[in-house]
Amino acid sequence: MDLLLKALPIAIAVIFFLIIFITGYVKASPDTAYIISGLRKRPKILIGRAGVKIPFLEKKDELNLQLIPIDVKTSSAVPTADYINIRVDAAVNVKISTIPENLSLAAQNFLNRKTDYIAQVAREVLEGNMREIVGKMNLEEMVSDRQKFASLVKENAEPDLAAMGLDIVSFNVQNFVDSNGVIENLGVDNIVKIQKNAAISRAESEKEIAKAQANAQREANEAQIAAQTDIAQKNNELAITQAELKRVSDAKKAEADAAYQIQQEEQRKTIEITTANANIAKQEKEILLKQKEAEVMEQALDAQVKKKAEADKFAKQQSADAELYQRQREAEAKKYELLQQSEALKIQAEAQKYAKEQEAEGIRIKGLAEAEAIQAKAVAEAEGIEKKAEAMAKMGEAAVLEMYFKALPDVVRNAAEPLAKVDKITMYGDGNSTKLMKDVMNTLNQVTDGLKESTGVDLNAVLSGFLGGNLAGRMGGAKAAFREEGNETDFT
Repeated sequence: MDLLLKALPIAIAVIFFLIIFITGYVKASPDTAYIISGLRKRPKILIGRAGVKIPFLEKKDELNLQLIPIDVKTSSAVPTADYINIRVDAAVNVKISTIPENLSLAAQNFLNRKTDYIAQVAREVLEGNMREIVGKMNLEEMVSDRQKFASLVKENAEPDLAAMGLDIVSFNVQNFVDSNGVIENLGVDNIVKIQKNAAISRAESEKEIAKAQANAQREANEAQIAAQTDIAQKNNELAITQAELKRVSDAKKAEADAAYQIQQEEQRKTIEITTANANIAKQEKEILLKQKEAEVMEQALDAQVKKKAEADKFAKQQSADAELYQRQREAEAKKYELLQQSEALKIQAEAQKYAKEQEAEGIRIKGLAEAEAIQAKAVAEAEGIEKKAEAMAKMGEAAVLEMYFKALPDVVRNAAEPLAKVDKITMYGDGNSTKLMKDVMNTLNQVTDGLKESTGVDLNAVLSGFLGGNLAGRMGGAKAAFREEGNETDFT
């Protein structure tokens, strides 16, 4: 019990220190400075290493050690040592110094400050030092030696920045600008001198080049002539050599081609034999491999898949039975449907056949009726013609005369029609009227003569026999009929 009481304070102290260590352990990165202050007279600084901060008794602050880029420009024109107003633009990089003394100063000035504030303070210091150096140097010196100007500004500004805990990492002059164009005119004299020297050098060079070109051209012509002569000789020798070499080459090529073909044939046979042997060996190996695979697969199936295969088989059998039953039902339904369609088509075909038969019977009956009608008409016409022929035979000359006398007025009218179109005919001399009548009668006689030539019927003979020579009285009747038709022609 006494030992336990003695060990208890030690245990409490150990636990206390462990708590302090665990809760106060800090670790700084290389670009950050941890400043631990409180119990010590001088703050403890941690950069890229670990440390312990006592909770509630010490405080931890940070300083950013990264580069701070600053664009430094003179806010207004600054006169140089030779009284020329210019503006200067420079790019500067600064950072918190890692020297313990300067880091302590930086902690006093920029602790927990943002980089923008640090850049603003450093910019003002750098601008002031840059304006001071500009006033001490001539413009031509600054323009021609920017590195000297940058070094002077850096040397002049470093103490001021070091007093704040800052270091200048780099200082580069970007540009010098003046509103009067003095900087641009500084190079005019040099440009003119350089151009003059360049022109002189160019002229000398062109003269030397012209001489060298003339000599080179002369030597080139001589060399060309000699070369062409040499080339011609060499070409002749080359042609002779090529011909000889071609002859030898052709012979060698023929021998080589023959040997190549022989060697190729032998090689082909060797390749075919080797390929065949290899294929046989490959097939044997594949057969053995497949046998081994089959054995392994069979064992695996027996060991792992046999029950599953039986279950799958039973399920597939049930599915096949159900599908077969479904197909049978569908086949029966389709068969019944086809039978119904077949019966309907059969009935439709029979109806169409009956309709066609009725239509054909109607056409046949109609044709028979038309044929009978045509036959009856033909028979009637034949009988009419026959009756007419018999009547004509019985009537004989009387029928002919009847037909003649019916047509005679039309014949006389047609013969006298030209005279009907004449208003008046005046004839001089004796016997003229008789002559006119004679012409009309001659026309009538020509009609009867034409009938005799075409039909063989002599109307004059028939009329003479029938009338007993009284033809004049008949002609008088024809004239009277001619007048009754309305012809008022004067025959005097």
